[in-house]
Amino acid sequence: MRPFEYASPETEAEAADLLADHDGNTAVLAGGTDLLTLLKRDLVTPQRVVDLKTVPSLVGVTPDIDGVRIGALTPLDELQQNPLLAGYQSLLDAIDGIRSVQIQSMGTVGGDLCHLPNCWYFRSGHGLLAMENGESLVETGENRYHAILGNHGPAKFVSASRFAPGLISLGARVRIAGPGADDAETIPLEYFYITPRTERQGVTILRPGQFITHILLPSAAGIQSATYDVLASEGLDWPLVSAAAGVQVEGGLVRDCRIVLGHAAPVPWIAHEAARLLTGRPLNEETAAAAGAAAVAAATPLSRNGYKVQMAAVAVKRALLKATGQLEGGL
Repeated sequence: MRPFEYASPETEAEAADLLADHDGNTAVLAGGTDLLTLLKRDLVTPQRVVDLKTVPSLVGVTPDIDGVRIGALTPLDELQQNPLLAGYQSLLDAIDGIRSVQIQSMGTVGGDLCHLPNCWYFRSGHGLLAMENGESLVETGENRYHAILGNHGPAKFVSASRFAPGLISLGARVRIAGPGADDAETIPLEYFYITPRTERQGVTILRPGQFITHILLPSAAGIQSATYDVLASEGLDWPLVSAAAGVQVEGGLVRDCRIVLGHAAPVPWIAHEAARLLTGRPLNEETAAAAGAAAVAAATPLSRNGYKVQMAAVAVKRALLKATGQLEGGL
């Protein structure tokens, strides 16, 4: 691990100033569950690490004008127990899918949203795009866990966030501070992620000196939601694929629907066609299966990950049935 400065600000403005220093060659320390690994492997080499856990405004869940506001540094176990989040089932499902007590107690929602890819080529020092001599190592190599959607460009990894699909299905927005002490903007969470075409772009829109401060969720009234993870085991593994659904049903028919796939593309993948197919129809096992098929109709699997196409379709079906209380016995 290379030497670096350590800073512990007490306000968001102070954090923005500290992160903007050193020409932005800085890193945010949230729960630390991923950053420490990246530092040890020399995959990130910041001149300064800014610990945001010392900023009180970034922790906690509070009522908002029309919903709730979640501090980006709020630990996962606190989210799981907070009564204000009782109606946001797709978020709670994602947390419940994490079996590690350590990660639930130390991990933070903001850290998860910014988690860098778990792609073994990236983690072995080959870069985000895993290119060598102008050729993709992923395309011709070990790609069992890589993208089946949105993979036509050089990015073949999958978005690592476990919570982004569920939060996007609920209509979440994120508040971003920096790079100036007084700079802040709020955007829909789905616009936070990008599919890079060069190594310099990264996986989010965050510029040097910027960081997530809060996640804003609209009211959950009338929304039935769920996240369904397909896990290889009950251990610390990340999902092979996941799906989240947020559904509004009136008079037995779907009035509105958001379906988001996770671990299937370089970004959380919104399945617009699947949602359109359901709108105005009853949600049952047949229509849920049709939506699952529509969600992966444009899939372009790589040489070794074709199994994920059917897995993703089933995850969508089960997320929809789970959200509306129809999963048990409806497989």
